[in-house]
Amino acid sequence: MKEMIDVMITEAAIQKRIEELAEEISHDYHGLTLSLICVLKGGVIFLSDLSRKLAVDVEMDFMDVSSYGSDTVSSGIVRIDKDLARPITGKHVLLIEDILDTGQTLSRLIRHLTAQNPASLKVCTLLDKPERRVAQDVVPEYIGFTIPDNFVVGYGLDYAQKYRQLPYIGAVRFEK
Repeated sequence: MKEMIDVMITEAAIQKRIEELAEEISHDYHGLTLSLICVLKGGVIFLSDLSRKLAVDVEMDFMDVSSYGSDTVSSGIVRIDKDLARPITGKHVLLIEDILDTGQTLSRLIRHLTAQNPASLKVCTLLDKPERRVAQDVVPEYIGFTIPDNFVVGYGLDYAQKYRQLPYIGAVRFEK
């Protein structure tokens, strides 16, 4: 099967929305240092662009979790492959995610991070797919775009490690 990519969200629309999110986040955290925690690998491009637009001091750390493997649907099993390098106790934490789908991965991460007693913990996701939500306890404070239930790639998101470099978000179609 061959993958075909249909543009859903243009590069210009992504950059405009990131500026809006950065303004809102900067307002909410005015005068504070914000600890950005990026979920690898998909969130790193979003983190890079967002962090450069923020008007507050930031620290960065990364977590690597897996639940998809090379498939197009989550296995439901969340594994933390790389945990934080520094403690977040007493810090204002913003978890940066590429896509919120079933919410199972994010629910697990929120419990894991909350146990470390941050001063605050909020979620910023580039893409939100509320139709697929299984974990109803996951409600992001900052959302880039709400999208329908399509399998998407680009701007850090991948299919079997391909398409991360695309500057836009595209829906994948499989053709014979």
